[in-house]
Amino acid sequence: MAGANTGRDLGPDMPICDPHHHFWDFRTVRMPYQRYLLHELSADVNSGPNIRSTVFIETRGMYRPDGPEELRPVGEVEFVQGLAAASASGLYGPTRAAASIIGHADLKLGDRVEPVLEALQAASPNRFRGIRHSVGWDPHPEVENRETEGLLASDDFRAGAKVLARMGLSLDTGMFFPQLPELADFARAVPDLTIVLNHIGGLMRVGPYGGRDDEVLPVWRSGLVAVAQCPNVVVKLGGIGQPRYGFDWHERDRPVGWEALAEGLAPFMNYCIEQFGPSRCMFESNFPPDKVSYSYNVLFNAFKRLSKGYSASERAALFHDTAARVYRIDV
Repeated sequence: MAGANTGRDLGPDMPICDPHHHFWDFRTVRMPYQRYLLHELSADVNSGPNIRSTVFIETRGMYRPDGPEELRPVGEVEFVQGLAAASASGLYGPTRAAASIIGHADLKLGDRVEPVLEALQAASPNRFRGIRHSVGWDPHPEVENRETEGLLASDDFRAGAKVLARMGLSLDTGMFFPQLPELADFARAVPDLTIVLNHIGGLMRVGPYGGRDDEVLPVWRSGLVAVAQCPNVVVKLGGIGQPRYGFDWHERDRPVGWEALAEGLAPFMNYCIEQFGPSRCMFESNFPPDKVSYSYNVLFNAFKRLSKGYSASERAALFHDTAARVYRIDV
């Protein structure tokens, strides 16, 4: 299993905010890392890097079992608010886990999403910062879609997004890379909304996109260029340990080390940084999904290695300051 600590920490004093991880308990579902709660996260964040704070991102878990359908996601924020309070006690180490919380609300509700957002705020008055509504859709039948085609252009979705902006909340979103031009159009339509693009824009290099880098990568790059023109969009640098990104790290008998990992990550991460600039980029763990490919300490050492050519202020933005600003963290 990838997860061994295969090297010392590079720059252990560098303050880091991990802006993307999950808590879940999916013991009834066949999947790697069925349980990932505060004990598991604490073991990872205390493995070497100086993680000052983290941001919880919704997983559509721990929903309320009854009540109005649109309000059931409030249960997840209630659950994470408790874990965050436990972390803030210091009992689990110095990291402030879930210092900010990103829940879920259905933006297809349009203007009717406002009471849902108010309920999410009430569940976490001091940590709730916004929602994630992933819009991944692809025409290939073997790709698992999260939403319907063209959602970013729909009137209801955009109306819901404007409610988010008016309330001072942010939108995290995930998609597949061919949808990036749609995100650029959407971002221009809601310029007051801070949008956080997850996982370097949803690159996919398996299934219908496997073995086609000469076609896929130019489409991904041009889509990122379009999105980067929108100043209200920031991008998360991570998620690439998921098998759909086309690497074999999750299949290796011997876990990948940070030097080899940095070499694999660098072309993708550096391209994003070149387009968006460090002040609109943030390194993320995406744990536990990425845990199938590498350990937490190895990942952040790889980030440190591939970013060594940037200035101290640029690295501070990439590792901490962009995330702390976007998610309004003061730790």
